[in-house]
Amino acid sequence: MLSWDDLRQKCMDCRSCRLSQTRTNVVFGVGCTEADVMFVGEGPGEQEDLKGEPFVGAAGRLLDDMLAIIDLDRTNCYIANIVKCRPPGNRDPQDDEQDACIGFLRNQVELIQPKMIICLGRVAAKRLIDPNFRITREHGAWVQKGGIWMSAIYHPSALLRDPSKRPETFEDLLSIRNKIIETGSKI
Repeated sequence: MLSWDDLRQKCMDCRSCRLSQTRTNVVFGVGCTEADVMFVGEGPGEQEDLKGEPFVGAAGRLLDDMLAIIDLDRTNCYIANIVKCRPPGNRDPQDDEQDACIGFLRNQVELIQPKMIICLGRVAAKRLIDPNFRITREHGAWVQKGGIWMSAIYHPSALLRDPSKRPETFEDLLSIRNKIIETGSKI
């Protein structure tokens, strides 16, 4: 396991997949490095690539609002992505791109040692929870893997495209809040 500084530098220097050829910035992660709650999305979009920080565009503003509902913000949780470089046209990261990057996320999880990981959307849920994960059927459900509670909610960008999913997501957020209380997680 690498230290935070060494991991960040290795990530910044990475050329392991084609995404490194078109990135403006590596989007490493943001938040409390001792957080009990970690959120993981699929990969950076255009605004994230330009700024070098996850979830800073319209979906990021919505995520901030969602976090506020459950007394979280970017200072008391950690936010990262499966891949650290923007897929062209904001497409889903391909399996080989995820494979090239997943070690960085695993190292982040080892350093943080969160009590729970919330996957933001189906791509992250398929990678971290179950390759057959169905976001429309399984969002909000909890599983425990390696001593970490895991769940998935709709990605904020999906909620921007389809606001009818917001009531379900509100219920999922309340479930996260209950799990925070149940596990004695610090916020």
